[in-house]
Amino acid sequence: MTKSEIKFLDGPQNRWKDFKFTVSVLFEFIKGFRTLHFVGPCVTIFGSARFKEDHPYYKQTEEIAGRIARLGFTIMTGGGPGIMEAANRGAKAVGGRSVGCNIVLPHEQFHNKYLDKWVDIKYFFVRKNLLIKYSYAFVVMPGGFGTLDEYFEALTLIQTKKISGFPIIIFDKGFHKDIISHIELMKDKQTISPEDLDLCLFTDSVDEAIEYLQEKSIKQFGLKAREKKAWWLFEGKY
Repeated sequence: MTKSEIKFLDGPQNRWKDFKFTVSVLFEFIKGFRTLHFVGPCVTIFGSARFKEDHPYYKQTEEIAGRIARLGFTIMTGGGPGIMEAANRGAKAVGGRSVGCNIVLPHEQFHNKYLDKWVDIKYFFVRKNLLIKYSYAFVVMPGGFGTLDEYFEALTLIQTKKISGFPIIIFDKGFHKDIISHIELMKDKQTISPEDLDLCLFTDSVDEAIEYLQEKSIKQFGLKAREKKAWWLFEGKY
């Protein structure tokens, strides 16, 4: 979290400072909306920033992103290194569109070089909202706390019907075997419904993922025509 987030979450503060924080959040959203408004329809790929380009997960992500980009989707990521870079790179390699929503951190993350367009965001919760807003599907690659946060955020929004029933595809059943077991446990303990297990696909097959994406996203929602840009809003070319 940034210093302003930490202070804001510390409890009741000076009202003027709270107001300034709220305005700052508003401007972060506006900046994100203006940058990303014309990029869709997207598929957002989540995953760890720590995998290098010689790692099998990096290579697999490149392949998956390339296959999805060929369907006509823009590949969206958190804009950083690792799996995010691999996804953006895979899209660029096949002539697809590649965008990122990068988090501003003091020393850790900078946007990767395979982005056609990106926006730098100060607050994690704003960034997460933007990553979800423009996507017709989500792909979850192996990752850490942040990846799981993004996965379960999207899953919860779909389960509670706060957003449409977009498909979620989770790659590498071996890596996620304990999560699969825990989801089964939640079903057995009735903290989720049996039909909630149908909200996402766990797979090791790129072909199965593409088929699932075509059925659950393209056929169900279609590829919407991109809006024309408004010169009077000073919206640039993309």
